[in-house]
Amino acid sequence: MSSDFETYEQDFGTITAEITNKIGRVPKLSGEEKTQLVLNVDKQLEEVRELLEQMDLEVREIPIQSRAMYNSRLKSYKQEMEKLEKDFFCCAGANNKIINP
Repeated sequence: MSSDFETYEQDFGTITAEITNKIGRVPKLSGEEKTQLVLNVDKQLEEVRELLEQMDLEVREIPIQSRAMYNSRLKSYKQEMEKLEKDFFCCAGANNKIINP
Protein backbone atom coordinates (compact mmCIF):
# COMPACT_ATOMS: atom_id res chain seq x y z
CA MET A 1 0.00 0.00 0.00
CA SER A 2 2.65 2.51 1.02
CA SER A 3 4.65 1.74 -2.13
CA ASP A 4 1.82 3.27 -4.19
CA PHE A 5 1.89 6.31 -1.92
CA GLU A 6 5.65 6.60 -2.41
CA THR A 7 5.23 6.36 -6.18
CA TYR A 8 2.71 9.18 -6.00
CA GLU A 9 5.18 11.15 -3.88
CA GLN A 10 7.85 10.78 -6.55
CA ASP A 11 5.42 11.90 -9.24
CA PHE A 12 4.36 14.83 -7.05
CA GLY A 13 7.99 15.91 -6.63
CA THR A 14 8.72 15.70 -10.34
CA ILE A 15 5.63 17.57 -11.47
CA THR A 16 5.84 20.28 -8.81
CA ALA A 17 9.50 20.90 -9.70
CA GLU A 18 8.46 21.38 -13.33
CA ILE A 19 5.64 23.70 -12.29
CA THR A 20 7.96 25.78 -10.11
CA ASN A 21 10.37 26.17 -13.02
CA LYS A 22 7.59 27.20 -15.38
CA ILE A 23 6.05 29.64 -12.90
CA GLY A 24 9.41 31.40 -12.78
CA ARG A 25 9.41 31.72 -16.57
CA VAL A 26 5.85 33.07 -16.97
CA PRO A 27 6.62 36.75 -16.12
CA LYS A 28 9.43 36.80 -18.70
CA LEU A 29 7.17 35.75 -21.56
CA SER A 30 4.43 37.44 -23.53
CA GLY A 31 1.85 36.71 -26.17
CA GLU A 32 1.12 33.20 -27.36
CA GLU A 33 4.20 31.74 -25.70
CA LYS A 34 3.03 32.99 -22.30
CA THR A 35 -0.52 31.80 -22.95
CA GLN A 36 0.68 28.30 -23.84
CA LEU A 37 2.91 28.10 -20.77
CA VAL A 38 0.06 29.26 -18.51
CA LEU A 39 -2.27 26.64 -19.99
CA ASN A 40 0.42 23.98 -19.56
CA VAL A 41 0.98 24.90 -15.91
CA ASP A 42 -2.76 24.86 -15.29
CA LYS A 43 -2.94 21.35 -16.74
CA GLN A 44 -0.05 20.21 -14.55
CA LEU A 45 -1.70 21.72 -11.47
CA GLU A 46 -4.75 19.61 -12.25
CA GLU A 47 -2.50 16.53 -12.46
CA VAL A 48 -1.13 17.36 -9.01
CA ARG A 49 -4.67 17.73 -7.63
CA GLU A 50 -5.47 14.26 -8.96
CA LEU A 51 -2.27 12.87 -7.43
CA LEU A 52 -3.22 14.35 -4.07
CA GLU A 53 -6.63 12.69 -4.33
CA GLN A 54 -4.98 9.35 -5.06
CA MET A 55 -2.59 9.83 -2.16
CA ASP A 56 -5.54 10.60 0.11
CA LEU A 57 -7.24 7.37 -0.95
CA GLU A 58 -4.03 5.42 -0.31
CA VAL A 59 -3.67 6.89 3.18
CA ARG A 60 -7.16 5.64 4.04
CA GLU A 61 -6.03 2.09 3.24
CA ILE A 62 -2.85 2.23 5.33
CA PRO A 63 -3.00 0.47 8.71
CA ILE A 64 -4.01 2.83 11.49
CA GLN A 65 -0.65 2.62 13.29
CA SER A 66 1.17 4.06 10.24
CA ARG A 67 -1.55 6.40 9.04
CA ALA A 68 -0.53 9.46 11.09
CA MET A 69 2.88 9.64 9.41
CA TYR A 70 1.33 9.48 5.94
CA ASN A 71 -1.38 11.99 6.86
CA SER A 72 1.33 14.40 7.97
CA ARG A 73 3.18 14.00 4.69
CA LEU A 74 -0.05 14.43 2.71
CA LYS A 75 -0.90 17.59 4.63
CA SER A 76 2.53 18.98 3.77
CA TYR A 77 2.00 18.22 0.07
CA LYS A 78 -1.39 19.92 0.14
CA GLN A 79 0.19 23.02 1.65
CA GLU A 80 2.86 22.97 -1.05
CA MET A 81 0.11 22.72 -3.66
CA GLU A 82 -1.69 25.74 -2.19
CA LYS A 83 1.54 27.75 -2.36
CA LEU A 84 2.13 26.71 -5.97
CA GLU A 85 -1.40 27.74 -6.94
CA LYS A 86 -1.01 31.07 -5.18
CA ASP A 87 2.35 31.73 -6.88
CA PHE A 88 0.91 30.71 -10.23
CA PHE A 89 -2.16 32.91 -10.03
CA CYS A 90 -0.03 35.85 -8.90
CA CYS A 91 2.48 35.51 -11.74
CA ALA A 92 -0.04 34.62 -14.43
CA GLY A 93 -1.49 38.13 -14.08
CA ALA A 94 -3.62 39.09 -17.05
CA ASN A 95 -3.66 35.50 -18.24
CA ASN A 96 -5.94 34.54 -15.35
CA LYS A 97 -8.85 34.97 -17.72
CA ILE A 98 -7.40 32.11 -19.77
CA ILE A 99 -7.54 29.67 -16.90
CA ASN A 100 -10.54 31.17 -15.10
CA PRO A 101 -12.90 32.43 -17.83
